[in-house]
Amino acid sequence: MSTMRIMTAAALAAVFAVSTAWAQQPTQRVAGTLDKVEGNTLYIKSASGPVTLKLNDNALVVARVKASAADIKAGDYVASGGVPQPDGTQKAVELRIFPETMRGNGDGHRPGWPGAPNGTMTNGAVGQTVTSVDGPVLTVKYKDGEKKLVIGPTVPVQRLEVSDRNELKAGAAVAAAAATKQPDGTFTAARIDVGRGDAVP
Repeated sequence: MSTMRIMTAAALAAVFAVSTAWAQQPTQRVAGTLDKVEGNTLYIKSASGPVTLKLNDNALVVARVKASAADIKAGDYVASGGVPQPDGTQKAVELRIFPETMRGNGDGHRPGWPGAPNGTMTNGAVGQTVTSVDGPVLTVKYKDGEKKLVIGPTVPVQRLEVSDRNELKAGAAVAAAAATKQPDGTFTAARIDVGRGDAVP
């Protein structure tokens, strides 16, 4: 093989390795206050500084609305960040009620929720609901089992509503839970959550 062919092959391999590495970049959360919107591009003021986020053409816009534990009913599909308790229950730290169109989203129970030390995430359908001294206890059923969630009186509860880009206005609180960083430092996302009223996603 000639030197030129070897160099060309090496260059192509390097380009492929770089593009593959970027394709496999882990996603991260981007959140803050919306500064302005230009087409698909959102300019966000985050805690760490300004962030540019480009939404996919068919990106999902989800409004977050303040709710309460009293709004949760049997059959609702919910997601809860929580902390395991000695008795096997999960002490909820936050809870979201999904719209019917998002039923099944993230179904299951898994460790690694970043909102609390030893945090877990439980997504599933609400079965039995009982009242306890510490607040309502929900039985949440998912494909591989079920967990009991204790919803204390201070646990923030939000209802999610599928919306559109009219929600994206300057001053709104926004969050993209799965944003992908690009080589130029900007981010892309297929979904953006926006707080309605004083709700913060």
